Amino acid sequence: MSDRLRAVDLARTAGISTQQVRNYVETGILPPVGRTDSGYRVFTAAHAEALTAARALAEGHGWPTTGAIMRAVHGDDLEAALAVLDASHAELHQDRTELAEVIRALDTLVTHDTEPTDRGGLRIGEVADAIGVQTPVLRLWEARGLLRPTRERGTRYRRYSASEARLAQVVALLRRGNHPFSTIGSVLAELRTTGNPERVRAELAGRERELHRRSLSRLRGSAALHAYLQRRTKTF
Repeated sequence: MSDRLRAVDLARTAGISTQQVRNYVETGILPPVGRTDSGYRVFTAAHAEALTAARALAEGHGWPTTGAIMRAVHGDDLEAALAVLDASHAELHQDRTELAEVIRALDTLVTHDTEPTDRGGLRIGEVADAIGVQTPVLRLWEARGLLRPTRERGTRYRRYSASEARLAQVVALLRRGNHPFSTIGSVLAELRTTGNPERVRAELAGRERELHRRSLSRLRGSAALHAYLQRRTKTF
């Protein structure tokens, strides 16, 4: 066959090792290969196309997701492949939704006066449910000095004012963006002392840029998968 390739040919084109090419075959990222009578693997242009698609997918969606998608494709289960792809895009959409919520919370925080901290407020479980964390996480943030709930007289239950709950939401978003506690502490300190949201806005703007980059990267990966699927129906 004129389109026969060696593992070294694929490896050289992709800038990876021949062992990695073999690993991709064994894990289903590449389609099955034939063998010569002497036992050598026979790769074709179809394997090169699969490798191109997989690497583009991995750049946007990561290798675990890419592996699941490509294995489903090569197992002729397109529905499963698309379900994994949809879930990956939905995850990014959720990140965008959460970011938008925190930006709105920040706007509310800096445009409203802080409410009295010794009246009413939310209990720790209510705040945890609202921002999507466990109550021990809120206690940890309190121990680190990030949050300052008050205590009910008698019961000593924690109470969070509306402004403190919004700060908890800001902390949650920044932690999901992998910002260190030291940075978050500085951000909150600035908000508490000056009410200046600019540093927080800068952190969130950086998060928005990262989401934009990831979105474009996933779009390119999905386009590469679509192109591969079209070629695959003609090749296999």
